[in-house]
Amino acid sequence: MKKKYKVLRLLLGDQLNSNHSWFTNQDPSVLYVLMEIRTETDYVWHHIQKACAFFAAMEGFASSLNNDGHQTLYLKIDDPSNKQSFAANCNALITKYGIEKFEYQLPDEYRIDEDLKDYCDKLTITFQAWDTEHFYTSRDELGKFFSGKKGLLMENFYREMRKKHEILMAGKEPVGGKWNFDEENRSKLPKNHKPYTPLLFHNNVRPQYERITEAGVKTIGSINPENFYWPVNRQQALKLLNYFTNNCLCFFGTFQDAMHTDEWSIYHSRLSFAMNAKMLSPKEVITAALHAWEKDKKAIAINQLEGFIRQILGWREYMRGIYWLKMPEFEKLNYFNHQRKLPDWYWTGETKMNCLKHSILQSLEHAYAHHIQRLMVTGNFALLAGIKPDEVDFWYLGIYIDAIQWVEITNTRGMSQFADGGIIGSKPYTASANYIHKQSNYCDKCYYDRTTKTEENSCPFNSLYWDFHDRHRDQLKLNHRLSMVYRLWDKMNPHNREAVLLRANYCLDHLEEL
Repeated sequence: MKKKYKVLRLLLGDQLNSNHSWFTNQDPSVLYVLMEIRTETDYVWHHIQKACAFFAAMEGFASSLNNDGHQTLYLKIDDPSNKQSFAANCNALITKYGIEKFEYQLPDEYRIDEDLKDYCDKLTITFQAWDTEHFYTSRDELGKFFSGKKGLLMENFYREMRKKHEILMAGKEPVGGKWNFDEENRSKLPKNHKPYTPLLFHNNVRPQYERITEAGVKTIGSINPENFYWPVNRQQALKLLNYFTNNCLCFFGTFQDAMHTDEWSIYHSRLSFAMNAKMLSPKEVITAALHAWEKDKKAIAINQLEGFIRQILGWREYMRGIYWLKMPEFEKLNYFNHQRKLPDWYWTGETKMNCLKHSILQSLEHAYAHHIQRLMVTGNFALLAGIKPDEVDFWYLGIYIDAIQWVEITNTRGMSQFADGGIIGSKPYTASANYIHKQSNYCDKCYYDRTTKTEENSCPFNSLYWDFHDRHRDQLKLNHRLSMVYRLWDKMNPHNREAVLLRANYCLDHLEEL
């Protein structure tokens, strides 16, 4: 006899929260469905590791639910009954099982949120949307906090979150006497300093890899499917969290901006995929970091802990709030009207610029780069070169294992490309080769000379930096944070200025050859 369910609950690939209230009780009348569908694999060129990680984590989560006594259905991408969209698959299941109610958790992506709202509007059965029970904040909390205030400064929101959730607070004052220890967190790796070997797992994702490739899904990057080292379940995510707090947190803040050709993770937690898929909650990550600090405050200085907490309680929650406050208009913003095509070497790493070559090849190999590589190397160059934000978004959204639009587009189109005109950042994040040299060893043995601006082998970052500010002077000249930049530019010898712009024009005309 065919089973009959009353409720169909849809779980998205980034809703793998085993602690959600949905799973408190086992109800045989409730059917949970997770699905691998082409609408989600095809909207960008995903890194093969990202696609495999999500499929493996989803499949494992469905199996875990089933073992816990929940009724589950997992639709694989090659299943003949898979109609390759949430709506079509749900409609088929509602008909097949006589479903009386449809339920889903609020998506974190605007695109899916709109699709599911439209879908529910057309349903003839009842429906209900639930919170994901993951974030510290609600979707509209940031908008309410800044209502009537001038600007949307992250620091103000971060301090409010610290107070509200009583994190690193001594009464009404911040622990350590300061809210922000960022100035202490800008060191490069000293010579002969070897960070901890990153904790890697040994997952076999060959089944997921074969499904993806045989379906003809276009992907980028490389993978060893028999030895896949990202966490794909909650147990591995907790193990990675424990490894970070015990071994890496003590150096995290100091070296969080450092880059090195021999190191791809340094002291970063690499928890972002597990968190964005909701295998870990931000609260338990911060709680674990606080416990490690309280256990040994001599080993873990306050700047290490605060820098880590700020990334989660500050930036992560802030970016999500901006996303829901400003979408869908945000994804169309292009303040500088940049229109250039993304150079092909962003997809291959075949460039003579060592910093970009290393950051891109690392991304292709590991589906990962830390925030300074993303912001001040790949993002910085795209901004200086005037690359169209749509193309930059497409690349970032596909290449990183943790990239989901709510967190990607705010960091890319907003913070990195300043395409929002200053909603997120108070000035464009631009830098010449000097910054990259200060934070890394990338400039060592590079084809280009970091110390010159105008010669044939001068680092493109140097001339493009000045060209960018000259090109956009009308839009940036009143920004008080850039007054020194324009004073230095104006004091430069006119012949030198002309030579800098000539070198920049050459670089812009020959982007593919750099």
